[in-house]
Amino acid sequence: MSVVTPHDAGAPVIELAVPLVGGSHRRASAGTAGLEVSAADRSTRFAQMRAGELGSLHSWELVTAVDGPGTRMTAFLAGCPLRCLYCHNPDTLEMRHGEPVTAVELLARLARYRTIFEVTGGGLTLSGGEPLMQPAFVRRVLRGAKELGIHTAIDTSGYLGAHCSDEMLDDVDLVLLDVKSGDPETYRRVTGHELAPTLDFGRRLAARGTETWIRFVLVPGLTDDEGNVDAVAEYVATLGSVSRVEILPFHQMGRDKWESLGMRYELGQTQPPSPELVERVRGQFRARGLTVH
Repeated sequence: MSVVTPHDAGAPVIELAVPLVGGSHRRASAGTAGLEVSAADRSTRFAQMRAGELGSLHSWELVTAVDGPGTRMTAFLAGCPLRCLYCHNPDTLEMRHGEPVTAVELLARLARYRTIFEVTGGGLTLSGGEPLMQPAFVRRVLRGAKELGIHTAIDTSGYLGAHCSDEMLDDVDLVLLDVKSGDPETYRRVTGHELAPTLDFGRRLAARGTETWIRFVLVPGLTDDEGNVDAVAEYVATLGSVSRVEILPFHQMGRDKWESLGMRYELGQTQPPSPELVERVRGQFRARGLTVH
């Protein structure tokens, strides 16, 4: 994959020869360099967060062919309700671990890359963590991005889809929806929560005609059961707005973060899926007429 490298010392950039997998399966580590952190007092920050003027940001970066089409500014927001066993950004789980950044500041940085976005067909992706933990902030940033004429995407588990208003979705061009399992018991084991909200959100996106990319993390011994994969594929096939399915092979790139945070990592002995397993799973989705990557 080719990469456009901005000549901007303030922009963290990842250059890729092979695309990394995205969302909760990709490490967020660039930090908030180049963004002014709010110095407001605690009570003022809370008021600004309620109004959507201020968000808790873990990091941001410019990257190509990972979090949607083209070169994108991906902002990793802090906070997530799920506790996925394979999470590669456990340092984004708590909102208090993020930096306070205003929507105005984030949008000013975004505006600097409009030419790059126009050339590559890229834009803004709000990821996490779980961006829908901060719906007021996300709504304000998305509206600002659309006013700048920039393509927008959110990378979400869909678990908090009820937080995503129709008004917010009007400003979303693409949803990267992580469907972690098609079996409720497996989903609970993976995330600690129930599957239904994700399925409901996917159906809502389909009813609106919102373009959706599905992401499925393939973990041997956890999500690779044929019946589980079939359940995901059958569900996705019912959603008429899905233009792409990404099978994301599990890896151990985030293990050191768990250890540095003193958190127990249950998948320490789990190996990445074999090429044969990855192809089997891709075949299960292709058998439903889906475009698979």
